Amino acid sequence: MNSNGEPIIEVVDLVRRFGDRTVINDISFSIHRGETLVIMGGSGCGKSTLLRHIIGSMKPTSGSVKVFGEEITMMNEREIARVRRRFGMLFQSGALLASLTVGENVALPLLQHTDRSPDEIEDIVETKLQMVGLSGFENLKPAEISGGMKKRVGLARALALDPELLFSDEPTSGLDPIMTAVVDQLTLKLTHGSHMTAVVVTHDMTSAFRIATRMIMLGHGDIIAQGTPDEIRTSSNPEVQQFINGEADGPIPLNLSQDEHEHHRHVKPRPFLAARSRFHHKTQ
Repeated sequence: MNSNGEPIIEVVDLVRRFGDRTVINDISFSIHRGETLVIMGGSGCGKSTLLRHIIGSMKPTSGSVKVFGEEITMMNEREIARVRRRFGMLFQSGALLASLTVGENVALPLLQHTDRSPDEIEDIVETKLQMVGLSGFENLKPAEISGGMKKRVGLARALALDPELLFSDEPTSGLDPIMTAVVDQLTLKLTHGSHMTAVVVTHDMTSAFRIATRMIMLGHGDIIAQGTPDEIRTSSNPEVQQFINGEADGPIPLNLSQDEHEHHRHVKPRPFLAARSRFHHKTQ
């Protein structure tokens, strides 16, 4: 990890409220070149919301987000698009366009942001697909390939412009353990080989500990813990231990995300029989 020089990402006093609900509560951290920062936490803890603020697709209630030293919270769409050319984004679903072939999906950023010739674009697409182990799949449509392959095509597209920064939102969700390991190895190869910086949102603990140089755990909109994988693994915080060990009993309520927990605190329980009789009446 290189912590010299200006951070690539700097988040200071970030707050995001939806009405009277605070989803991100005064968060600060920074990321330096070559790091892989894993942001983790349960459903509804604010992970994806935080990611959306860093890439500029959401504006904070207050606070600052700098990417490559530039404040993006005040930028318009055109200015954000300029900064985004320097990073790749792997979405949770792969987010491929169904009407385009695999090759056309990977070529999209090159067509949008560069003046390269069709031959050059074809070469780059071939190289990126080879990188994710999908040579020869260029002409298939997303509907013709598996979920794991879609994820890898999404990764190839995210890497099309050789980004300095890669954002991944749940890159291994829905993948089997072998495919998860393949995607993790690719992330490691890229951050070690080309000094790319990665920000990965995940709740997959095996994956998180495999790729992270640093980890942040969110809960209730706050940073509960941050540090190296070893520091997180040996944390004395019971909430951290419950999460990383996948235990049902502990400080985090069973089966309740933060959103649901808040909801349940403010909603009086409805008698089951009354609810059932209403349902029964509707279906008559």
